[in-house]
Amino acid sequence: MHDLIVAPFLDHHLLMRPGHTAGAKLPRRRYDELAAAPGGTPVPGWLVDTAATVFGLDLLGRRLDPTVLVRERSPYGYVRASYELNLGCNYDCEHCYLGDRPFDGLDWAGREKLLHIMRDAGVVWVQLTGGEPLIDKYFPDVHRLAYELGMMISISSNGSRLSNPRILEVLTTYRPYRLTLSVYGATEESYDGMTRRRGSYRKFIRGLDAAVEAGLPVNLNVVVSNHNENEVDAMCAMAESRGVPHHVFVNMAPTIQGDGGVLVTQSAEHLRERKQFTGCNAGHTFFHSDPHGRASICKVGRDDAIDLMSEGVEGLSRLGEVADRLMLRTGGYSGCALSGSCTVCRPLAKQYQQAKAPLGMYCQHGKRKEVNV
Repeated sequence: MHDLIVAPFLDHHLLMRPGHTAGAKLPRRRYDELAAAPGGTPVPGWLVDTAATVFGLDLLGRRLDPTVLVRERSPYGYVRASYELNLGCNYDCEHCYLGDRPFDGLDWAGREKLLHIMRDAGVVWVQLTGGEPLIDKYFPDVHRLAYELGMMISISSNGSRLSNPRILEVLTTYRPYRLTLSVYGATEESYDGMTRRRGSYRKFIRGLDAAVEAGLPVNLNVVVSNHNENEVDAMCAMAESRGVPHHVFVNMAPTIQGDGGVLVTQSAEHLRERKQFTGCNAGHTFFHSDPHGRASICKVGRDDAIDLMSEGVEGLSRLGEVADRLMLRTGGYSGCALSGSCTVCRPLAKQYQQAKAPLGMYCQHGKRKEVNV
């Protein structure tokens, strides 16, 4: 199994090590040298020195194959992707942005095809998500294949399965780049109340501690709602006491179907004014795949999805046009005197509009009394 990955990334060429955040940029000539090297070639001296400096990795006397996996250039230019393995979840969180969570997805042959499409599209970083990805029966196989194809893997999970020995074995053998766990409370009462599953808090704590003990790259997302708003400091302390980074999320969003029922879980005290949206690479260098291999510009903007199972990697050549069209659409802004200057992400704004949410929850003009949408 490879110890290092060398891959084109936009206008650069990167040297990466699975499971590590450190890396290095390589000159194009060094990438070309490695890509053209015949089988059995020793690791060149310059790479031995770089690996020792950046990763503390001793490659002296090693051969390039299989030590270094050199990714081919892709004409499609996609470097990041997210993949919902399955929308099913073992929690029933009231705030979930997915709305309906059917437990279905591609068979293994379809998943293999999808991951190879991602590789051929140039994807270097892939996020495995759900639903809850760790309860999907194909998760270990998906994770392993993504690793073998030379992708840096991040996982978004509720952590409830992390104490499972089989899951831990997969993650410690094929180390992810990042493991992000959502935190829903600092006490059993608030956590189980938010997930609507008894015992979920205890499973989370066991999983969190198992992951930290295994040395996995854990990050915590502290999700604030009206169920746990008095425990924000305690949730942050959970991360700090274990020496793992954390980020606090306070703004709830409608479901991807535009259902605003989830907005009742918003903590009014913690509602934060959103930063103005000034553009992103969704649909151009990033794409999202749902459990059935339908590619959209992102998790939010799912309109005009492309069926990669029938079109293959070539279908992604149309995604940039879809992105431009979705980002230019004004939709529910019709009639707003300030729509010409509004820079809120259009797909997200559409969901808020469908949900008939208060303007102040998502628009930077929401507090201006003269605005009447």
